[in-house]
Amino acid sequence: MALCAKKRPPEEERRARANDREYNERFQYASNCIKTSKYNILTFLPVNLFEQFQEVANTYFLFLLILQLIPQISSLSWFTTIVPLVLVLTITAVKDATDDYFRHKSDNQVNNRQSQVLINGILQQEQWMNVCVGDIIKLENNQFVAADLLLLSSSEPHGLCYIETAELDGETNMKVRQAIPVTSELGDISKLAKFDGEVICEPPNNKLDKFSGTLYWKENKFPLSNQNMLLRGCVLRNTEWCFGLVIFAGPDTKLMQNSGRTKFKRTSIDRLMNTLVLWIFGFLVCMGVILAIGNAIWEHEVGTRFQVYLPWDEAVDSAFFSGFLSFWSYIIILNTVVPISLYVSVEVIRLGHSYFINWDKKMFCMKKRTPAEARTTTLNEELGQVEYIFSDKTGTLTQNIMVFNKCSINGRSYGDVFDVLGHKAELGERPEPVNFSFNPLADKKFLFWDPTLLEAVKMGDPHTHEFFRLLSLCHTVMSEEKNEGELYYKAQSPDEGALVTAARNFGFVFRSRTPKTITVHEMGTAITYQLLAILDFNNIRKRMSVIVRNPEGKIRLYCKGADTILLDRLHHSTQELLNTTADHLNEYAGEGLRTLVLAYKDLDEDYYEEWAERRLQASLAQDSREDRLASIYEEVESDMMLLGATAIEDKLQQGVPETIALLTLANIKIWVLTGDKQETAVNIGYSCKMLTDDMTEVFIVTGHTVLEVREELRKAREKMMDSSRTVGNGFTYQEKLSSSKLTSVLEAVAGEYALVINGHSLAHALEADMELEFLETACACKAVICCRVTPLQKAQVVELVKKYKKAVTLAIGDGANDVSMIKTAHIGVGISGQEGIQAVLASDYSFSQFKFLQRLLLVHGRWSYLRMCKFLCYFFYKNFAFTMVHFWFGFFCGFSAQTVYDQYFITLYNIVYTSLPVLAMGVFDQDVPEQRSMEYPKLYEPGQLNLLFNKREFFICIAQGIYTSVLMFFIPYGVFAEATRDDGTQLADYQSFAVTVATSLVIVVSVQIGLDTGYWTAINHFFIWGSLAVYFAILFAMHSNGLFDMFPNQFRFVGNAQNTLAQPTVWLTIVLTTVVCIMPVVAFRFLKLNLKPDLSDTVRYTQLVRKKQKAQHRCMRRVGRTGSRRSGYAFSHQEGFGELIMSGKNMRLSSLALSGFTTRSSSSWIESLRRKKSDSASSPSGGADKPLKG
Repeated sequence: MALCAKKRPPEEERRARANDREYNERFQYASNCIKTSKYNILTFLPVNLFEQFQEVANTYFLFLLILQLIPQISSLSWFTTIVPLVLVLTITAVKDATDDYFRHKSDNQVNNRQSQVLINGILQQEQWMNVCVGDIIKLENNQFVAADLLLLSSSEPHGLCYIETAELDGETNMKVRQAIPVTSELGDISKLAKFDGEVICEPPNNKLDKFSGTLYWKENKFPLSNQNMLLRGCVLRNTEWCFGLVIFAGPDTKLMQNSGRTKFKRTSIDRLMNTLVLWIFGFLVCMGVILAIGNAIWEHEVGTRFQVYLPWDEAVDSAFFSGFLSFWSYIIILNTVVPISLYVSVEVIRLGHSYFINWDKKMFCMKKRTPAEARTTTLNEELGQVEYIFSDKTGTLTQNIMVFNKCSINGRSYGDVFDVLGHKAELGERPEPVNFSFNPLADKKFLFWDPTLLEAVKMGDPHTHEFFRLLSLCHTVMSEEKNEGELYYKAQSPDEGALVTAARNFGFVFRSRTPKTITVHEMGTAITYQLLAILDFNNIRKRMSVIVRNPEGKIRLYCKGADTILLDRLHHSTQELLNTTADHLNEYAGEGLRTLVLAYKDLDEDYYEEWAERRLQASLAQDSREDRLASIYEEVESDMMLLGATAIEDKLQQGVPETIALLTLANIKIWVLTGDKQETAVNIGYSCKMLTDDMTEVFIVTGHTVLEVREELRKAREKMMDSSRTVGNGFTYQEKLSSSKLTSVLEAVAGEYALVINGHSLAHALEADMELEFLETACACKAVICCRVTPLQKAQVVELVKKYKKAVTLAIGDGANDVSMIKTAHIGVGISGQEGIQAVLASDYSFSQFKFLQRLLLVHGRWSYLRMCKFLCYFFYKNFAFTMVHFWFGFFCGFSAQTVYDQYFITLYNIVYTSLPVLAMGVFDQDVPEQRSMEYPKLYEPGQLNLLFNKREFFICIAQGIYTSVLMFFIPYGVFAEATRDDGTQLADYQSFAVTVATSLVIVVSVQIGLDTGYWTAINHFFIWGSLAVYFAILFAMHSNGLFDMFPNQFRFVGNAQNTLAQPTVWLTIVLTTVVCIMPVVAFRFLKLNLKPDLSDTVRYTQLVRKKQKAQHRCMRRVGRTGSRRSGYAFSHQEGFGELIMSGKNMRLSSLALSGFTTRSSSSWIESLRRKKSDSASSPSGGADKPLKG
């Protein structure tokens, strides 16, 4: 990414003094201007041409053009090369200029945003690009943060402010930032103008969650942390105003440091084509050398006898020099083995495929009115070769919506609806949802289907009342009431919000809170509870509790948390209830719901007073404060009474489990890279069926040091290898070991494994000395989930797989935090979701829902790959068949570089006669319909293995082309040697021979493309038979009297075509040539279809057999799981919020934070080929039942 600032030496530390631009300019810090464009008006032409001529083909054609401008060696006119070359360069340049124009436009839009900057004691409007390090900026509510700022003060108490960080980490919840106390009172402009503090901190880096620095002011030092920083890309929310000191600007900001460089993406076919062009050029040189040597020998031995009739040119003084000139002449004549029309055709086909994606109604989202969009035209066939998908979680797999789905109260489960026969009703068969009209404060958006729960509440069931009372009290939600009765809950986590909303609808309405009280409307009656303590959540406790005193003076502790934690802290008298509830928890977990256990405990006054005093002492301790508090909490949260359990549905996007299942069957590995917490990500993994209880084991890597991470990875590999030895998989080991250095026995493990790794562990795993160990372990697993990763780590994981596995990678995400990953992968897909359009702007393809990915890959990607491969195979075939005739003719024309065909046929062959049929095949062809592509995902695997166009297929094509050229030349040559016309005169002459060979060629390649076409449309028929008709029309026109009269020097052979094609011998020759050329192809394909059919052949046959039957749609049913219950609330909450509430610091706020949450079939022929693939990145899978372990 280019940037406005000049390149500077790396900093060791950053110094920024407030309100002192002269001091800060000494360090030459980067300005706040960003530049992502590549060109300007002056550099566009030279830089763009330089980039285009890095393409081997363009340089090759420029070289040929130069040769054609030399009259001594040119047999063809220069216009045959320069016109298509200029056309290709112009089209590409216009496309590049358009792309860069939009980049300029985007840069200008960002750089010209307005910001209020304090200059000379006055707030002035400045453009973002003019903001400097050390400036003090005023931000207002809902404004973007212009640079990385140290928060100085805000409109809220204690210097608090609230920001949304979706642009940075993809999380849509609001986060709290706080100014240090010494600056929090600097709310007045006059005070800020006098502020001259100096910040010394770490140099620019990409760590979003870390910042360390020190503020020096008034001869005092004040430590600074990430909690004091507002980063560029954040949005100020629910805060009227705040002031900040610019620490990092422009390219130095953490957002820009995490932005990956824009890379020029090319497909594997493009890279192969560059190699093949070099090979073909080498082949061309060899043919030129052979013919040049032949010319020199012929001129020396034979040509000297004909000097009177065929004198040498003036410049030629020897047979050797004649051979030298002949070499270059043949290079020009034979250059059509790779015509420039190939590259034009490739771009046209790719453009057509892009439009098919854009026009696909099945990838159009009606809800958002958003179509799929191919934002690049160069990667379509790569979509048919993807082996690894790297996906974001929040907003990509999930909707960021939590729903209260079921609950268990006192041993009874609620949430399921049964029909009259007692069978569980499916969603579409359910009656109307529960009517909450009795409650004027109910949330009308809340839906629940089981009326028996509401009946229990209305009948005054004490367990049910206590259940919802707990939900209405035990939380850190803030309530906002804009109008009477219109409640808005601001929850730190969406699952917590879902629980409080459920209690609200069932008659226990959380209404308001102060630092010491909570007011709840219980069945219409307002009751105020005294809030004595909040025992806050953290990742170790995995639970939270509140201690409240009710109006009667009774003290009770309410607790909710992870079932794995809470069930061990219950009173022994609840054992029977615990067993029943555990069964319900297993049932809920089996449906992919996030479970949570609720319990309570009564405390007497004396015990509480004594406990509260010990808690106070622990909270004031200078050392081991957290450990002491944890011990105090542990003591009171014991011997609790079980109330029940909740089950929340973490709403996935529609079709996510089905899509993942289908892509897995296509042997595509899916890795989830998310900034979210480990437990939340694991929950989603189970919900979308990436993780299942049928897996042999799920490895969880959480080490904090290099040694710990290495040890955990080693243990995981040992377990996989031990499991494989148990089932006796030695044969597979041996087979795999021979493939490559990287591929180890892990590639052949038996069983299905998954790997879950945290961000701090991943940082160690990505180090140079451990990255291979991590990659081997991860690639042996069926699913990989990386949690708490930074945007740059996402890109590093993708780069690691690209570097070693030589597999096509695809990254998909919806937020600015996914941009680096999207840019790094071979293919980037952006989802237009809730987190802005940064991901879409950086992507190659975009759509609105994850489920469309299966259609993009299995239909459009597979078809694009198939079509491009068939196009290239046919194109090389037809051009070798066309060009090699010149080579054979050279042996019969004294190696004189005379062409077999006239120059107009040579010019029009690739542009008119054979261009449209192959374009039609390249754009419209398909082997099986789209329904079958989705129904048989194994059809996708030939693309992953690169089976349809590779070096082997290329050599087969050119061998067929050379075989065709031999027959094309020697059959007419043999016939013409003895044949006579109808009037008895000799048939053989140069022009009759040329017409016969050219006509045979056009007919043979037309029949061949008819055989290659698998899907006939009216356009295919029109182009193939139309091209033949056009050939004959132009042929007769060029040999007509009219053109001869107008251009006698150009069209000398009047009536030749008519005379030649009027001879039955000529047509018999053409038919014989066609049959001999085509019959071996037909025979081979017939035998292959019967003896060794491809999977696509089998599918087509199946389709014919059941042509009249309706397509059977497979339903993917949920598979029940047992033994791996997971808590939803505890996993997406943040530590420290309870303390903030109890302090009262946030009570003036109108709102708080929403938190981000968020049958393997096989085909034997594919599997055998996969095992032979040298750099295979796949791993077979089996299954066994074992619990999740960490």
